[in-house]
Parts: sequence; structure tokens; C-alpha cells
Amino acid sequence: MSECSHNCSSCSSNCSERTEPQDLREKPHKGSNIKKVIAIASGKGGVGKSFVTSMLAVLMNKKGYKTAVLDADITGPSIPRAFGVTERVQGNEEGLYPVKTKKDIGIMSLNLLLENDTDPVVWRGPVIAGAVKQFWTDVIWGDVDYMFIDMPPGTGDVPLTVFQSIPVDGIIVAASPQELVGMIVEKAVNMASMMNIPVLGLVENMSYVECPDCGKKIQIFGESHIDEIAAKHGVKTVSKIPLSRDFAAAADSGKIEDIDLSFLDEMVSMLESL
Repeated sequence: MSECSHNCSSCSSNCSERTEPQDLREKPHKGSNIKKVIAIASGKGGVGKSFVTSMLAVLMNKKGYKTAVLDADITGPSIPRAFGVTERVQGNEEGLYPVKTKKDIGIMSLNLLLENDTDPVVWRGPVIAGAVKQFWTDVIWGDVDYMFIDMPPGTGDVPLTVFQSIPVDGIIVAASPQELVGMIVEKAVNMASMMNIPVLGLVENMSYVECPDCGKKIQIFGESHIDEIAAKHGVKTVSKIPLSRDFAAAADSGKIEDIDLSFLDEMVSMLESL
């Protein structure tokens, strides 16, 4: 161990007097050239986080950008199903290659490594976190303009690993309108703040139902509070996605790339301005 010089910027010693945090970020595979990394997070499950992740990758892809999705939700991966991808990941001594969708979006998910999609992943937290890190370091992503990371819900091991190990440019928080979720959303926002990662936007999924006859917006899950949360935390970009049977059917049938979703236009414009 090197002798401590009491200058933390040049000293490699891990002594008790260290005042500067160590940079734990990992470098991507040498065959990867990734420009922007955006994590989509949520405080709890069941809010449509994977749908938002997939749609942002699709919409940016339609804009002409090269996009990719890293599925960090190891125990509940749903990205391959949304894109209708069943092909298994291939690799060689250099590393693994992401599976490409019909529109050339690169995907890496644990489900693409399992023998059967329904096989459970019975792993402890450190092993799961290690797998996510390897999706960044061992996968040959190639040239990517925007990588979207589908995070697991909550603020546990995997989100911490992603924020510490991967150079995330910002997060987008997905939520549903329920008041309780609003409280949990703030936990996700506060975690990002603790990790010094900017919150780029908030997406309220299942925000309302639009009457097919009169076009009236019906807030079946109660009044929205997302604008208040955004204002409280200084988040400028907010999008609201209605509850739609067509959206759910497209995702369930692997046809998410066929959806034309205008509700995320402001989010797309924000990402282009980064």
C-alpha cells in the first residue's frame, strides 16, 4: 500500500482521512462507444417503468439515433417480451453481443441468457448487482447514441450499483398517479440527488383514461400530484401517458416498436438537447 500523502486527489491509499470519494465507475467494453446513458427508475413496481424505457428507446431510434436497452431488472426482465425478441445472446472470447430488434435496437437482458424464459433467477443481491455490471463491461455494444437502463424498482443493491459503476448522465423517474406512489417517487428522486445524478424528467404513466366518445380525461386513479413533485425538486420536463388497452396489447405481443406515442415528445426533445 502506498504511503498516504494526505492529498486525496493523488493518493491511492484508502485511509480514514480520505476526504474525496473514490470514482467506482467501470469502463465499458473496448468495443463499445456509448455517448449518453439514461436510467429509468421507479420507487415501486407496477408503474410501467419498462414500458417507458422501451418507448424512449423506440422514439429516439425513430429520430435516427442509435439506441440500446440494458435490462437491469434481473429478477423481473420484461424488455425482450416487449420487443418480441426470443433470440439467445451470442458471444466469443471478446465478449457478448446484444440482440438486435427489428428496428436495430440493441438489447441485453438476463432472459436472453436463460434456457427458458420462465426460469426463476434465485440469486442474492451481490450476484445480481455483479450481473448488471457485466452487462456494461462485458457486452460489445458498438456505437450507441443513447443507452437506456431499465432499473429494478426501489433503492436497493442494483440501483446503487448502477449509479456507482456506470456513468449515468441522468435519470427519468416513472410513476403512477396514486398519492402513495408520489411519496415513493420522492425516494427515487432523493436517491439520485444523493448520488449526484440529475433527474431529467418525470413520467406519469396511466395518468388518465380518455373517453372514446367525448374525449374527456378521466383520472381513475385520483388526482395527479406529479407537477407538484416536479416543481418541488426543480424537474422541468414532465410527461403524462394515458392508460390505454392498445399500448398494453402492443407491449404484450412484442410489437412495441409499432407504437406511435406523442405523449413523450417533450421528453424526447429534452434528451436531444443533452
